[in-house]
Amino acid sequence: MINEKIWHEKLHRHIGQYFSIDKILYQKKNKYHDIVIFQNSIMGRIMVIDDVLQTTEKDEFIYHEMLTHVPIFYHGFIKKVLIVGGGDGGILREICRHNSIENITMVEIDINVIELCKKFFPRHSNNAYKDPRLKIVIDNGLNFIKTTKEKFDLIISDSTDPIGCGNDLFLSEFYLHCKNHLFENGIFVGQNGIFFLQKNNINQSYKKLKKYFNDVSFYQATIPSYYGGAMMFSWGTDNMDLRKINATNLEQRIKNTQLSFNYYNSKIHISSFYLPEYIVNTLNKS
Repeated sequence: MINEKIWHEKLHRHIGQYFSIDKILYQKKNKYHDIVIFQNSIMGRIMVIDDVLQTTEKDEFIYHEMLTHVPIFYHGFIKKVLIVGGGDGGILREICRHNSIENITMVEIDINVIELCKKFFPRHSNNAYKDPRLKIVIDNGLNFIKTTKEKFDLIISDSTDPIGCGNDLFLSEFYLHCKNHLFENGIFVGQNGIFFLQKNNINQSYKKLKKYFNDVSFYQATIPSYYGGAMMFSWGTDNMDLRKINATNLEQRIKNTQLSFNYYNSKIHISSFYLPEYIVNTLNKS
């Protein structure tokens, strides 16, 4: 329970970040998560799950735009999407902006997260939960992907960090079933943490994904509220040509949608796959 005026993130043992608490808006532990929502004068409302920062009002758009639009525009013909996690609604909001997408399934283990974010973070979902294309399934993400008979063009794993029930979404078994439930040319992407502080986790994801996909990589975005450097997103597909689209054609795809963004653009998109040498060297040794 939080009783102080300062919240300290406990994801990393010896270092971390602090946020002042202007007001605690919600604080409760259920069978899945220990959830705290509080107000901060700079970042707005902040949601913390199991002592790890999940999302803020101020900079959520960076994370959600990059995890959504990079695979959608690289693919070019996404019709059916699976979101695993994502109960705050930000990924759903960005997907729903694409009129060409016909079917959206969201699998969230804790319906309480969805209801809390509708109440305390309404701009995250921006009424996307009312979209008729959406089907919500309350289930463990691993269990769903093991048992479903459906296939998808895009699977987005918007998970918590690999602790507690979130660990299931970083298992080799999860990646295998995601691969088996993608259509031809389908794409898997997922949140994969901060390389500088979570190198071992990201190396393990890379090794596991390489077992199942022909084209495996990571791309990145700098998100102020996540401590320790650039956020890494995993990428997996069997179509080696998807990432070969040139900048002109990519820009045309974006223009054809007539969408505008706060962070994402074609140059950010392409450059996000160019990783620092210390990351490249580490992955090459995996």
